Amino acid sequence: MAYKIGMVSLGCPKNQVDAEIMLASLVADGFELTNDDQKADAIIVNTCGFIEDAKREAIDNILEVAELKKTGKLKALIVSGCLAQRYKDDMRRDIPEIDAIVTLGQNGEIARIVRDAINAKENKPLMFEAELGCLPINGDRLLTTPSYTAYLKIAEGCDNCCTYCAIPMIRGRFRSREIDDIVNEAHGLAQSGVKELTVVAQDTTRYGEDIYGKQSLPELLDKLCEIDGIEWIRVLYTYPERINDELLDCIAKQSKICKYLDIPIQHAADGVLKRMNRKSTNAELRELITKIRNRIPNMVIRTTMIVGFPGETDEDFTELCEFVQWARFDRLGCFTYSPEDGTIAAEMPDQIEPDIKERRYEVLMAEQSVISEEIAAKKLEKLIKVLVEGYDSLNKCCYGRSESDAPDIDGKVFFTAAKKPKEGEFVTVKVTDTIEYDLIGELERVD
Repeated sequence: MAYKIGMVSLGCPKNQVDAEIMLASLVADGFELTNDDQKADAIIVNTCGFIEDAKREAIDNILEVAELKKTGKLKALIVSGCLAQRYKDDMRRDIPEIDAIVTLGQNGEIARIVRDAINAKENKPLMFEAELGCLPINGDRLLTTPSYTAYLKIAEGCDNCCTYCAIPMIRGRFRSREIDDIVNEAHGLAQSGVKELTVVAQDTTRYGEDIYGKQSLPELLDKLCEIDGIEWIRVLYTYPERINDELLDCIAKQSKICKYLDIPIQHAADGVLKRMNRKSTNAELRELITKIRNRIPNMVIRTTMIVGFPGETDEDFTELCEFVQWARFDRLGCFTYSPEDGTIAAEMPDQIEPDIKERRYEVLMAEQSVISEEIAAKKLEKLIKVLVEGYDSLNKCCYGRSESDAPDIDGKVFFTAAKKPKEGEFVTVKVTDTIEYDLIGELERVD
């Protein structure tokens, strides 16, 4: 009888891809997957360890699963992911309920590890460590996204070394996958019914520098656009310093590439940017945004900002707000600064009080809310292409996403239809109203 395995996966899309690879490996080895924790012989908690809130969420989930050893049939609790990589010794010491700790380099061995953990007789966690690599995926993933959309991870690690970020310590140096490996995986996803690919890495614009000696994202995107069945390709996590003319030309000419760029800018005051070890200045960021919008007028630009970074003055924050007002980002997310163990910023003087961070967060998001409403209002009476995601039985309408909306990040398009289209279909919707970050409309036609 096959062991039943459950998984809780937390954090970013890059971590989600890791989880999908592990799930496929488990199924291939004869394990049975279950969503019922009470029936699981083993549960893997695939953790995020990026910021304090993520670490807290991971620990809460680990402790919640640990309770199943008392109430269910659970034989083994396995912890993987960024928190396992970063705090393996602490977890081994402080959470005795854990049966195995899997660092990132051992994800490919998860089936053997789970079996060892279930059958172990020791009373201390098994430790599984290996050097960080960038293993070819070869299409062996069990998608946890809807069947029509998937993340495509093109690299591991990061070389940017921002002073607030622990990712280089957790996931190591930047390591690109081979183009052929990525394209083969994308072909497999398309053959399985995937229509939308979301390209991810810690810094997608650095892709290829380490193995090809040059930025190779445009070349990769051109090859992905040749794949039959793929209709949307979206690029996340592009760094402003590496958004060059070649990339913009590629996005402009390729109809399959969504006119959507995620550019994590983080701040706009030169002093704060320098302390963050960001490479751009306020003037350079303005020049870049102006160039993007001149080259591709319909480009949707998403960014993230950090408020409350050590030493951020009232004047710095005012400059950030003025920059956001000028840039009029289509999408903007904001974080309050979180000091992370081992980072340079955590040891900086002039740490900001939590209440000031929170107030600045509220002010910036209130300003962006007004901008977002004004941008949304310009879409009234327009026809937009929508990828159908489902039906909202409460509000009696269908919903999906437009080219301007990344999965699990941005808003939705809710629309009425005399006949419900299928999930994964593309349709054309006429926008009739807006509500917060979402659009309301009526079905015009199935494309």
